[in-house]
Amino acid sequence: MDMNSFFNDLQGKINQAIESSPAKDIEKNVKSMMSQGFSKLDLVTREEFDIQSQVLAKTRAKLDALEQRVTEMEERLAAKPQV
Repeated sequence: MDMNSFFNDLQGKINQAIESSPAKDIEKNVKSMMSQGFSKLDLVTREEFDIQSQVLAKTRAKLDALEQRVTEMEERLAAKPQV
């Protein structure tokens, strides 16, 4: 779904909710429709984003350490006299 059609659809649903609901239900209906609309966008919560950022940072640190070990091993192997 492209962004224009998403927002047009969301706007239509909000307008429909406003027209068909008493004032006290409007906020509840709009929140519900926005939640449904945002679920179509495959968004993540800030908490999920932060967790994945931490996982990525740890993975990157491990990769850097492994690359360093491989480099050291290659240097040691190259320094050994060939038989």
